[in-house]
Amino acid sequence: MQIKIPFLAEGVESGTVVSILVREGERVKKDQTILELETNKATAPIPAPASGTITKVHVKEGEEIAVGQVIMTLSESSVAGKTPTEKETRVEKAVSREKPTAYEGRVGGSDFRYESKSGLPPPASPSIRKMARDLGIDLTKVRGTERGGRITVQDLKSYLANLQAGIWRAGGRKVSAPLSIDFSKWGPINREPVSTVRRTIGQKMYEAWSTIPHVTQFDEADITSLLAFRKRYASDYERRGARLTLTGIALKAVVSVLKKHPKFNASLDELKRELICKNYYHLGVAVDTEHGLLVPVIRDVDQKNLLELSIELSELAEKTRARKISLEEVQGATFTISNLGSIGGAHFTPIINQPEVAILGLGRGSEKPVVREGKVKQGAMLPLCLSYDHRVIDGAEGARFIQDLVHAFEHFEEKNFVLDRMVKKASLRKEKQ
Repeated sequence: MQIKIPFLAEGVESGTVVSILVREGERVKKDQTILELETNKATAPIPAPASGTITKVHVKEGEEIAVGQVIMTLSESSVAGKTPTEKETRVEKAVSREKPTAYEGRVGGSDFRYESKSGLPPPASPSIRKMARDLGIDLTKVRGTERGGRITVQDLKSYLANLQAGIWRAGGRKVSAPLSIDFSKWGPINREPVSTVRRTIGQKMYEAWSTIPHVTQFDEADITSLLAFRKRYASDYERRGARLTLTGIALKAVVSVLKKHPKFNASLDELKRELICKNYYHLGVAVDTEHGLLVPVIRDVDQKNLLELSIELSELAEKTRARKISLEEVQGATFTISNLGSIGGAHFTPIINQPEVAILGLGRGSEKPVVREGKVKQGAMLPLCLSYDHRVIDGAEGARFIQDLVHAFEHFEEKNFVLDRMVKKASLRKEKQ
């Protein structure tokens, strides 16, 4: 049996082998983790699909591999006390030679071309051939990842994705090879490998910026009273194991505004030409890690109080920085918040996290003179940066959204901080369950 990298999640096509947890000749049980793969979203454990003995490991730690690629050969017969026959060994070696080390039929990569000594077309099912004809794809340019180079639906998807990425990079013109400049000619240098996470983040940001017409709306909210409430109740939250942060408060403020403006909680289905309006509120929170920017998701924000959100936010951020976050925990966001206030800077232009249509950036608050009721007063002003997809949202809608958001921050009620009310509501929910 060949063990291949399974489908992990939407948008995850490849990853880097972090650790190989078994050796050749070692017996494994079904569902035992045999390899850990670092993807653009999280570190994913790869389980054994059946019990048996590992007869061959086809990959190395640090190697980048694609979904569908063979990573190990498992001999199920060895479990019953049998050893692989000479014929089985020959077959395994032949299959090992056939397997691709990575998807090579990509624009800007090596120019793959299927060659057949018999003159037959590339191996593929009738349905795959029909799909390729309908899409205008030349199957001789698609590298198949199944045994014998057989082409699958996933191979077609990978080919199209890479073809489309090549067109974006080239602006519709022929893709030229990237330049490699010898910078050591001008002075000493250090070379560091770009991680899978960093490369994928860069590609996703480039695709989002190149394909989405961004508009960024700026404003400021006076959070003087909000910070006073935070200072008053922070110790109460700490006694319950929670950190009362501005990001946690922002989750509550944002979700109240999203309910008034459902377009900002939607996604655009370009193929079906439909706007998918979601009736749930799963908010992504950008977390700065040493591996790159990751966005874990807090689900059902509208159904949770400030204490619950503060605890979950802290736990999720800690898991993300330790790379213990699962793929499921970084999927399904409907809107994202990126808070740079703890680092510094004021306004910036956050890039939309596809397939969402909007993102909110928060800068560092600062003391400024503000006019209130005809008088100049000192206020703590929070920079707000709202980027949105102009194909879905017009400027007037963006202005109304950020106005309502400013109001939500400036009129954040003290009752939202009071723990007694939260504890009582939590108890009532448990009783009903």
